[in-house]
Amino acid sequence: MPLGEVLKLLRQAGLPGLRQGPAPFAKSREAPSVSVPDGATYLTRTFSCEAGSRDYKVYVPSRAGTRKRPLIVMLHGCTQDPDDFAVGTGMNRLAEEHGFIVAYPRQPVMANQAACWNWFSIADQMRDAGEPSIIAGITRKIMAEFNVDAKRVYVAGLSAGGAMAANMSATYPELYAATGVHSGLPHGSATDVVSAFAAMRGRSNSTAPALKQTRRKGANDRVRTIVFHGASDQTVHPSNAELIFAEARAGLTHPAQVTQHDGSMGGRAYTRQVILDANGVPHAEHWAIEGLGHAWSGGSADGSYTDQHGPDASREMLRFFAGTPELR
Repeated sequence: MPLGEVLKLLRQAGLPGLRQGPAPFAKSREAPSVSVPDGATYLTRTFSCEAGSRDYKVYVPSRAGTRKRPLIVMLHGCTQDPDDFAVGTGMNRLAEEHGFIVAYPRQPVMANQAACWNWFSIADQMRDAGEPSIIAGITRKIMAEFNVDAKRVYVAGLSAGGAMAANMSATYPELYAATGVHSGLPHGSATDVVSAFAAMRGRSNSTAPALKQTRRKGANDRVRTIVFHGASDQTVHPSNAELIFAEARAGLTHPAQVTQHDGSMGGRAYTRQVILDANGVPHAEHWAIEGLGHAWSGGSADGSYTDQHGPDASREMLRFFAGTPELR
């Protein structure tokens, strides 16, 4: 069930999606099976702190080696789980190909009836509090357990997970080197369910006053960000991607090169805007994909909320995270 349908049902029930207990929604699709090649591991872990506890999965590729490896933290969308998101995005396959670690925190129905990350709650948009504190804790725990390069830690997500990824980059900019937001919303675009509806419809306000102080101050306090959004998204208005892109651009204080390219990939036309810093490293990217709805571009049909057509969002995010302007 897409994020928009979830919030619609919650609104009709007069609930903000925060009530404890089982979800009164349609039966979820069966979770896909995750294939693990010889030598690789797909582990289940649990992290607990004052803000709460969350289970998470960790994929460690077979070609581990002795060098420090990158880490990508993937935040699933509503009604999804780590296995579904791993299969749909194909990130484990790419991790095996490129040798990085992937983590998939799981949002339980006890925290949100539709397993959505609570991106719109003030308590879950602040540093050292709520879900950001838990996700940051999971990130640090994995960094300590495995041989992770602290300079190559990234966070990405879809829909509610994309909005939470934006929250993470705003509240922990020193922890994440880059962020990938697919079909999500900017940090501070909502502070409750009513404003969440408005933001999803494209009526987002600027960062709420109560959240402005949560951003760390500095010349480059905004994390490098790549944004994907379908031009036909009827759940989260595409203008949210433009806001995220504008915020990322505002964090670049040095001279930059701005390019725009119209092209076609995987049977879908797209417009791609890129902002390079003075060193030629992409600081912000915005992919607007024609004909794409509320789904992961170039994903696998074996996962939920994916579209097999269009640019491969997973591979393009990896390319961006590595600081490369173009795929090689």
